[in-house]
Amino acid sequence: MTCPLSSLDQLQPAEFDAGELFSGQTSGRRIKGYQSPCLHTPTWGSGYLFHDAMREVVVWFLDPTDPLYVFGPTGGGKTILAAHAVGIARDAWIEKDFPLVLWLVPSNTIRLQTVDALKNTRHPYRRALDEAFSGRVRVFDIADFTHIRPHDIRDHCCIVVGTIQALRVSNTEGRKVYSHNEEMEPHFSTVLKTAPGLEKLEDGTVKFSFANLMHVHRPLMIVDEAHNAVTGLTRDMQARVNPCAIIELTATPRDKSGQLLSNILHSVTAQELKLEEMIKLPIMLSEHDTWQNAVNGAIAGRAALADSAKDDPDYIRPIVLFQAQPKNQEVTVEALKKHLMDVEQIPEEKIAIATGDQRELDGIDLFDKACPIEYIITVEALKEGWDCSFAYVFCSVSRIQSAVDVEQLLGRVLRMPYAKRRKAADLNKAHAYLSEPSFGAAARSLADKLVAMGFEEDEALDNIEPAQREFDDQDGLFGPREKPKPTFKHTVTATPEVLTTITEKTASMVAVRETENGKVEITVTGRVDDEVEKAILEALPETERKGFTEAVTKYRAEVKDQLSFAEQDEVFQVPRLMSEIQGSLEFADADVFMEFHDWSLLHHSPRMGEKEFSIRETARSFEIDIDGNQVTYQFANEEEQLALDIDVDGWTPEALVLWLDRQVRQPDIHQSELLKWLRDLIGHLITNRGMHISALMRCKFLLARKVRDKLAEIRQQERRGVYQHYLFAPEARVQVSFDEAFSFRDGMYFDQRRYRGRWKPRKHFLGSDHVPAFDGTDEGEEFQCAQAIDSLPGLKYWIRNVARHPNSFWLPTATDKFYPDFVAQMDDGRLLVVEYKGAHIADGPDTAEKRTIGALWQKQSSGKGLFIVVEKIVGGKDMRTQLMEKIT
Repeated sequence: MTCPLSSLDQLQPAEFDAGELFSGQTSGRRIKGYQSPCLHTPTWGSGYLFHDAMREVVVWFLDPTDPLYVFGPTGGGKTILAAHAVGIARDAWIEKDFPLVLWLVPSNTIRLQTVDALKNTRHPYRRALDEAFSGRVRVFDIADFTHIRPHDIRDHCCIVVGTIQALRVSNTEGRKVYSHNEEMEPHFSTVLKTAPGLEKLEDGTVKFSFANLMHVHRPLMIVDEAHNAVTGLTRDMQARVNPCAIIELTATPRDKSGQLLSNILHSVTAQELKLEEMIKLPIMLSEHDTWQNAVNGAIAGRAALADSAKDDPDYIRPIVLFQAQPKNQEVTVEALKKHLMDVEQIPEEKIAIATGDQRELDGIDLFDKACPIEYIITVEALKEGWDCSFAYVFCSVSRIQSAVDVEQLLGRVLRMPYAKRRKAADLNKAHAYLSEPSFGAAARSLADKLVAMGFEEDEALDNIEPAQREFDDQDGLFGPREKPKPTFKHTVTATPEVLTTITEKTASMVAVRETENGKVEITVTGRVDDEVEKAILEALPETERKGFTEAVTKYRAEVKDQLSFAEQDEVFQVPRLMSEIQGSLEFADADVFMEFHDWSLLHHSPRMGEKEFSIRETARSFEIDIDGNQVTYQFANEEEQLALDIDVDGWTPEALVLWLDRQVRQPDIHQSELLKWLRDLIGHLITNRGMHISALMRCKFLLARKVRDKLAEIRQQERRGVYQHYLFAPEARVQVSFDEAFSFRDGMYFDQRRYRGRWKPRKHFLGSDHVPAFDGTDEGEEFQCAQAIDSLPGLKYWIRNVARHPNSFWLPTATDKFYPDFVAQMDDGRLLVVEYKGAHIADGPDTAEKRTIGALWQKQSSGKGLFIVVEKIVGGKDMRTQLMEKIT
């Protein structure tokens, strides 16, 4: 039973549903799935948004001729998302208990690695599958496809791992996967000779081939590293395999012309991966005028990293990845190895070659403490599937503009060992040593390579840093850069014991060193705060304290104009909205209100009307209506068609209730309540609506989806009620509290893209170089609103309040949290909270709810807080005029 893709054209885009659909553990990180909004595509399917901590990747099931691309920078965990996607695809699109999966990879090496990982019940990939299918999973290498039996496909989620090349051929003759094989006969015992789309033998009978087996069962096709699969032959291969959906995974989602693909629904930023401690950033770049100097620098850099690694609690052996030139050029693999041994005196046992002809890494465990390898030479062999996180240094002997495969090779040095931030700062960075005679050219080329790897353009610029800070070029690495922070230096006469004490008390905030004349130099970059000053004073001899205090006072006066308000320790706090619950003040948050709210699912009717869910049988199909959106299910042929009211052993109302219980179980609903509610629901559909249990069982996945929707709707009704009760009811006790305030501080948005335009705001709290990027374009309406705020008379400072950031100020709504666009403080102490809305949404229900909660916050602040929704033009008044009226 399958769903024709053509029927999707009849459906309408689904509303966004933030209900949690599944959860699991992936490498210690929480994974969640959310139903995603439909974009304006010609046809659409069911989409899910995966969260791996702060990362987001969408899996969207569309027409197989227009596959979904799941993408993110190298190291983003795309493969683990693919493993989770199988279960989601079953529930959202395939709607079959045990789907067949064809998992394609770009090489035999990765094929064997993937098979091993999926067969290993302790591996995260396999654990994700076992959780989704209750352990009923079978994994097959494509070379062993004859081992697959019909009962495997019937009773298990079967995953066949193969290479793209095995199926992607123009002539199928001689290929095992397309050849007739008598061992496959049991799979075709019920397949009609006239079945369309199957390859036939000369006598017109159906071939017993692996490809035909796939065609009959319509597998979910997963294509790993999909940038290797974009050819015309791939489309022919898809037609033979007949997949029900395709998920393609790549770090570089571009077509042959280099243009970004249009069917990308969400991207994963490299900065988010850095926050998750999954990749090493920034990349420390060293440019050298000759390849010999680049190699020497890489060796010295590796030695420094190895020294830092000695103090790491985990074993790390930094490795250099050298990219040699092809055989017809100067610095071949052999020439580079000879240079390392003869000139750099590297022992041969520490060098490994990994090329198509020499595979010295085969069978080697680079993570083994006994492994001596510190240098790996390749040309282009270490592309997909080579994932040793000990690789820290990338060195290319070619000019980077002409080097091939740099993106994939550079990605090999980005993975973080043990997916955990390291103790030493250098071990949290990747290192690149490049040969480039033209200063700055390597940096610009490297940025282009990072963009090609899936980095955003701003991320590429932000995450390349020069290893040497002394620039002769006034334009720096990429043109204008943020101004350097001022530095405080003071020399004192002190013993080595004093030096040690200062270092211990101030940790990494202060640099202390002995000078040539036996004195001690104290260096602080940026602000010298009171705690640092006190710690140093306590460690200094009495005779040196007065001079140090005077030097700090003088320094503070000199650099005041160079530091942002945040760096000057200005206090910028916004009072939080609180509500009294059971005699104590609690955060005004619908989630918190629900914790104190006793509600029962049994108080809500389980009944579903005709418009919500109905089934109508036709001659060769039956139609299901969900909220007026019609889905037509067709049978493969008339012989397979079963009447919807036929009795089937095991298909009982109680069996359906128990199955639904597993599918829709909710953490905040007691199972006994859910079971009773589900029994009433099924009883209503069978007794009152006249539906047969067989019809419901055949539509159970769609029914489960509708039940989840209904439960989410019921929960939202309860949230709206409790939200109104604790905030707006006559008996509600609401106030704002500075004791539980939001605090803005220096460095709070270090993980955000910055505004890079020419405008320099005068009074941004974090400084003109640290303004988070605006929504929309850099010169758009939100940017213009920021300019209007910055120009207000009596303004002390303001900040761009980043939506959904854990450090940002928010107000509650019944469904979510509301993050106003800007927060400002006036010279008279009043706070101004500003939300900008474009004309197309200014009058919508979402904006109305924000106006209401903002007005409540303003009312409870007793004149200390002002709230305004600013539009481009209101009654002939521009943005600045609206703001002026509010503050005066």
